Order: sequence, then structure tokens, then C-alpha cells
Amino acid sequence: MQKYDIIIIGGGPIGLACALEAQNAGLTYLIIEKGALVNSLYNYPSNMTFFSTSEKLEIGNVPFVSNNAKPTRSEALEYYRRVADSRQLNIHLFEAVLGIEKASDTEPALSSDRGQYFVKTHKAIYETIHIIVSTGFYDIPVTLNIEGENLPKVTHYYKEPHFYFKQKVVIIGANNSAVDAALETYRKGAEVTLVIRDAVVGERVKYWARPDIINRIREGTIKAYFNAEITAIRPDEVDILTKNEFITIKNDYVIAATGYQPNFDFLIKLGIQLSDDDKLYPQYNSETQETNMPNIFLAGVICGGMDTHVWFIENSRVHAERIVATILKKLR
Repeated sequence: MQKYDIIIIGGGPIGLACALEAQNAGLTYLIIEKGALVNSLYNYPSNMTFFSTSEKLEIGNVPFVSNNAKPTRSEALEYYRRVADSRQLNIHLFEAVLGIEKASDTEPALSSDRGQYFVKTHKAIYETIHIIVSTGFYDIPVTLNIEGENLPKVTHYYKEPHFYFKQKVVIIGANNSAVDAALETYRKGAEVTLVIRDAVVGERVKYWARPDIINRIREGTIKAYFNAEITAIRPDEVDILTKNEFITIKNDYVIAATGYQPNFDFLIKLGIQLSDDDKLYPQYNSETQETNMPNIFLAGVICGGMDTHVWFIENSRVHAERIVATILKKLR
């Protein structure tokens, strides 16, 4: 059985940042990622542009050079791949964690040669003293829970606009993902209808995109229903409920940009406590990132529970430094 000081679950930017900190500290570590390297970024829309500038996406003091003020998805994929390769990070890709077991209380106390946790994947079992959970939030969509949501015409993962040429597309949502999809598909010849739960386009929409979508709505080239929701989806139409009316419109495809959520079931199985409100904040010490489970830490966007807009790459890179500093103190 392979033993490590740290096992990092999740190979996104913050998981890589944790590995770099561990490497610099001389600790043994392994990243376990169930998909591709920076899997969430890989699944982002093909033409996505980050809100952050490139230097705010840097990890491990490795420069991120972009051709534009705001880097693109493809540039980010290239950057993080180069970081992982040049630093020879110890990472297992396409390996899913199936479960984690705590060593028996009868085992000797923590030491450099005795792990506290056993991490089981579909390929192996690993022993470790510390676990960092950095699994992000992009794998589980927030569902609509309505009739027809599982039809093939519905997707929670918009990729690129060409597919929607000459199609009647309904886009649900009012934030960055929905606005990007609406503008891109409209400009590639789709007939776009936005269904927005609130009274306005989201305030957090990228500053260069928000005026664009508002102007398209005002001129009528993109139809928008505010204070509205989809109540049913059928193969060739959808039902929309607004404050004033109930309507049915013709429709070919639905892009449900309703957001995503962390894997709370996984946290619960680890024994990590969640808040009892609808935010589901995981319990952890903000100075050390350690959870209520000894030697299990959280890093990145997963720290925010359902508030997935609170933590980004740029403001959670510091989590890696806090965690490794705490682990070094424990090992001493």
C-alpha cells in the first residue's frame, strides 16, 4: 500500500496549488482526479473568457502569459497543463475516489510512517495522514425539478454556439453562463429566449457582457421574460409562467444555466458537518482550512457551500499555503 503525507482529492487549479505547496515543503503527496487535468475548466464553454486577469490565476509563482487582458479557457488549459508537467506533479487522472476510511482508534498515534486515513479508488488503496478536498462544484447541476428536464434537448452544460444555428433556444438564467450562451448563440443565428427568475440581468455578469445583453433585450433581438420560470418542457415547446401570464412557446433546445453545486454527499460521508440552512456551508477553521474531521482540509470553491460565487481561483490560492503550513506544524 502506497503511503503519503497528503492526498489531494481534485485536480483543479487549487488542487494543483496545494500540490505545489506540498512539493516545496518536501512532503509526499498525491493528487487524485476523477477526470482530466483541471476537469472543470476543460468542460467550460469553448469560447469562455475569464473575468480575472492572468496573474490572478497563477499558482506556484509560475507566470501565466496571456495574449489578452482576460485569458481564455484554452490559454488556461495550456497554462495549468504546463505547470503540472514542468513541476512533475504526482497526479493520477481518471481515477475516482470511491470511499475513505479512518484508521482504527487502536492504531498508533500519527507519525511519519503511519497514516490515519485509507483512500480507496477503483484502482488502488492509499494510506495518508492528511486529506485535502478540493473537488470544486461543476460536476452536479442545480436541477429544475420539472416535467421534461431529462429530455435530450435539455443541457446544463453549454459548450459552443454553432450547433444552435437556426434553432429556437430557451436559456434559463441571468448570470455569466446564461448571458454568454445567449449572446453567442444569438450571434450564430439562433432565435434566443431568456427566462430569468429575477427582475433584472444578474449584477455579477461580466462588465463587458452585461450592457451587451441588456441592449439586445431592449432592441428585441433577444427575447427575455423577467420574474419568470419554466414550468414544463416538451419535445417541441416549453411552458413559461410570469407574474402576469402563462404562455407556451415553440422550442427546439433548452440551455439550463441554473448553476452547480458541490458534492455534499461526499462531504457528509467523510463526516464533515454542514450548516442546517439552505447554504449548506461545510464546517472548517478559516485560519487553517481544517474541518471538524481531524486532518481533513477543504480548499477552493467547495468552502462556500451553495454560495459558489464566493470563492474563485484568485482568492482561494491562499488556502494551499494555510493548509500546508498547518500540516507542517502538526508533523513537527
